[in-house]
Amino acid sequence: MSALTLSSSSAATLRADAVVVGIAKNGSSGKGRAAKAAVVLAPGAEAVDKAYGGKLAATLETLGASGGEGEVTKLPAPATGVKAPVVVAVGLGEAAGKQESYDAEVLRRAAGAAARALAGSKKAAFALPVEDAEAVSAVAEGALLGAYSFTAYRGKEKNAQNKGDKSGKEAKDSSAPLAEIALVGAKPRDKAHKAAVERAQVVAEEVHRARDLINTPANGLDPKTFAAEARAAAKSFGLTFEVLDEKALAKGGYGGILGVGNGSAQPPRLVRIGWSHPKAKQSLALVGKGITYDSGGISLKPAGHNETMKCDMSGAAAVFAAVVAAARLGLQANVTGWLALAENMPSGSATRPGDVLTMYSGKTVEVLNTDAEGRLVLADALTRASEEEPDAIVDVATLTGAMVLALGNRTFGIMANDDEFRTALHEASEEAGEDAWPMPLPGHLRKSFDSPVADIANIGERMGGGLLAGLFLKEFVPESTPWAHLDIAGPAFNESGPFGYTPKGGTGSAVRTLVRLVERTAEGD
Repeated sequence: MSALTLSSSSAATLRADAVVVGIAKNGSSGKGRAAKAAVVLAPGAEAVDKAYGGKLAATLETLGASGGEGEVTKLPAPATGVKAPVVVAVGLGEAAGKQESYDAEVLRRAAGAAARALAGSKKAAFALPVEDAEAVSAVAEGALLGAYSFTAYRGKEKNAQNKGDKSGKEAKDSSAPLAEIALVGAKPRDKAHKAAVERAQVVAEEVHRARDLINTPANGLDPKTFAAEARAAAKSFGLTFEVLDEKALAKGGYGGILGVGNGSAQPPRLVRIGWSHPKAKQSLALVGKGITYDSGGISLKPAGHNETMKCDMSGAAAVFAAVVAAARLGLQANVTGWLALAENMPSGSATRPGDVLTMYSGKTVEVLNTDAEGRLVLADALTRASEEEPDAIVDVATLTGAMVLALGNRTFGIMANDDEFRTALHEASEEAGEDAWPMPLPGHLRKSFDSPVADIANIGERMGGGLLAGLFLKEFVPESTPWAHLDIAGPAFNESGPFGYTPKGGTGSAVRTLVRLVERTAEGD
């Protein structure tokens, strides 16, 4: 991951490949002689503006910059006054007033957009508004999250032309993330600023861990290799680790996980990874859907819906990364992560529509659609997690296309059996900068799960499918235990172009919300 430092140097005098400044829209530009510039500079740009003779904003406006959120404009630095050869202006939206500051998420996204625009560069100085520790954290986190690329499967070209020019100078790798980030204006000796940066580095590294797992193709990440990744991390960071293989799952009666994994040559796994703090007063269980590839099983997905199904383990990736982050940050809470790992494939041994599975809880489920498999592996993991009597449980899953239809590609849904807990999770997501929306669990929809041959069917009526999935999972959690379900099907995998600090492909959705939830738990909120 990119290196990050706090710098007390001037943005104009720092040696770097580029210097990043913020610009904003001037809300009251006026008319005629009283007209003001439509673009204004954000705090932090003063030294760079001085090198332009005070005309940086006017120059950017001439180039077409508007100051809109996420807009990036590059221009050559003046011949004197700025050591970096390039100035990058990133939009912050509406200008903040004298008594106001820029929203943390605005700064996060702006820093991320600038970092993406500087891919292939060795070092950049970020001179964005950092008036307090919260702003320092936002800029640091955004820049680090934006400086991401997944290159594990890129071919290593042997053409000499790609190694450099005739002078021996190494060619610039435009796909490589920005290597070094210097935060100008932050205070290297300020404890709050240092703590903010240290947290941002850990959180960003763990989001990158989740992104890497999600982006890894299914032939490189199956349940066994995912479990091995968790085992290695547990060893590195002092976490407890336990894995149930197919034999242990069969002995324990985990019919949901086994039923989903039966059709694959790669057997399923249930992983438990845990962090405990000696002074912890609260415990959380996090449960993640880990379908390393989802073909739909016998209820095969239609053409055009299979290509990105390596991402169906995004929930497990988020849980895994969040538990590691909690350990690395030393958060004063006990956190267990349950990774329900399986591959959903069609074969002669696959579960068929109409089959009945006996779950770990003892409840029987009639499988009417094998593509509604995530709820089956989660049900077993939720029951197992409940046995340890945590104070609260959260499950995370790319569970339903219905949630994408309801909330779009950038917002995840939150359902819960406890209104206060649902509110706490929503607040955590807002504080983390992740878009989420509270959703209901209407009791009248439960009847559509009735089965003539089993305790419950795995699908109900078509409309409200995202809520129905939540109601199914609710059946496997004790009523006395606060529980929430995050359906991240929309934001988990970005199939369109990158934006802000969000890359194309795996996003690491929900990692930051879960980390913030653990922090709130540790703080007693």
